[in-house]
Amino acid sequence: MINLIEKLQSGDRLEASECFKLYDLDLFTLGKFANLKRQKLHGKKAFFNLNRHINPTNICADVCKFCAFSSHRKNPNPYIMSHDEIMQIVEKSVENGAKEIHIVSAHNPNTSWQWYLEIFKKIKEIYPNLHVKALTAAEVDFLSRHHGLSYDEVIDKMIEYGVDSMPGGGAEIFDEDIRAKICKGKVGSKNWLEIHKKWHERGRLSNATMLFGHIEEPKHRIDHMLRIRDLQDMTNGFNAFIPLVYQKDNNFIKVSKFMGSVEILKTMAISRLVLDNVPHIKAYWATSTINLAMVAQEFGADDLDGTIQKESIQSAAGAKSASGMDMRNFIDLIRSSGLTPVERDSMYNEIKVY
Repeated sequence: MINLIEKLQSGDRLEASECFKLYDLDLFTLGKFANLKRQKLHGKKAFFNLNRHINPTNICADVCKFCAFSSHRKNPNPYIMSHDEIMQIVEKSVENGAKEIHIVSAHNPNTSWQWYLEIFKKIKEIYPNLHVKALTAAEVDFLSRHHGLSYDEVIDKMIEYGVDSMPGGGAEIFDEDIRAKICKGKVGSKNWLEIHKKWHERGRLSNATMLFGHIEEPKHRIDHMLRIRDLQDMTNGFNAFIPLVYQKDNNFIKVSKFMGSVEILKTMAISRLVLDNVPHIKAYWATSTINLAMVAQEFGADDLDGTIQKESIQSAAGAKSASGMDMRNFIDLIRSSGLTPVERDSMYNEIKVY
């Protein structure tokens, strides 16, 4: 353990074997070194953006046990939006200041690939400067399988139709034994990484996520982070890593003991220490709560995501994020925490420092 502390003090890259020992350290030791690395990269800046999440359908061919969003017997309210309905939301969102539209859907077997993709072209025709973040690797995999398209064909169509960057959803936990229990039939870990690799090879950026706090163990989280680190060494295409806190309501995973704030903050800090090549660690307030996301800014995280305006996926499972967050609240919370609020665009270019 002394050698691990010395390695953290030096700031050198941790070997895989050393990464697996990080959870043995106490929270404040991890927080100390994660915060030093965070400050070296970003100083006291805490980033956020003005965005709007849109989820055009909850009808899904997959049955992930952790999901409370898709229509099933615990959520018997299936829906699908028309393109006109989506465009009305986009118009209102732009009027409210959104600079990014984040579009993620369930895997609807009753729609065409054109329904998924043509909405992006419609958005870009009217709002060419609006950033479109859309289609997780899980959606790319679904469109490929369901419509007989290769990954390359789906990705090329995404770019042709106006997608600017990819969100990190669908990663869950990469360990295939865990995936078989919580999201069997969904894109596998190797294909998730392959899809993002192909996206990066086209000069495009994406995010990466990790869903934790369900039936996985700390070793599975470390394995997940190391696979992200390995791909980032190859492509340098990940903007941010987002540890997503599992939400326990309205789903089919039996978790006897829900993790507390210490475990969440340790995972945030470890993410910063392991992922030395990913620029940003996002404490996604929609899953962690805004208060814990603010604390996480001193445990390695430097980003809070955005105003969201409306959030459907996490709130369906119990998160208090359905109505988004006001920009003024973001600024006041960041300032009162002794940090500098920085509004960013989707590529982390600074728009305004408050």
